[in-house]
Amino acid sequence: QVQLVESGGGLVQAGGSLRLACAVSGRTFSRYAMAWFRRAPGKEREFVAVLNWSDGSTYYADSVKGRFTISRDNAKNTVYLQLNSLKPEDTALYYCAARYGRHSYAATEYSYWGQGTQVTVSS
Repeated sequence: QVQLVESGGGLVQAGGSLRLACAVSGRTFSRYAMAWFRRAPGKEREFVAVLNWSDGSTYYADSVKGRFTISRDNAKNTVYLQLNSLKPEDTALYYCAARYGRHSYAATEYSYWGQGTQVTVSS
C-alpha cells in the first residue's frame, strides 16, 4: 500500500523558512515523479514543484522559483521542500503527490496523495 506522509508545516513570519518532508513507502519510487501542490483558502489547488526521482531533475512554479527547493533523500525515501523567503501569499495546505512516470504539472495526473501539512505565514 502506497503511503505519503507529510510533515514540517507550521507558523512562520514573513521572510522566514520552513522545510517540509514527505516520507514515502509501499513501493520503489525510482520511476516516479514526486510533486508538491498547495491549496490556499478559497483558491484552487496549484502546482508548486516536482522532482523526477530517476534523474533528480526539478521544475518549479514561477511564483516560488528561486525561493523553494525540492530535493530527495534516497536512503530515507523522503522528498523535501525547502521554503525560504516566505510570503503571506504562500499560506496554504501543502500536499505531497506521486505519479508513475515523468513529471506533470496537473494534479489530476497524480495517483497518490498525502494528507497535507499546513503552512501559515504571518505578515
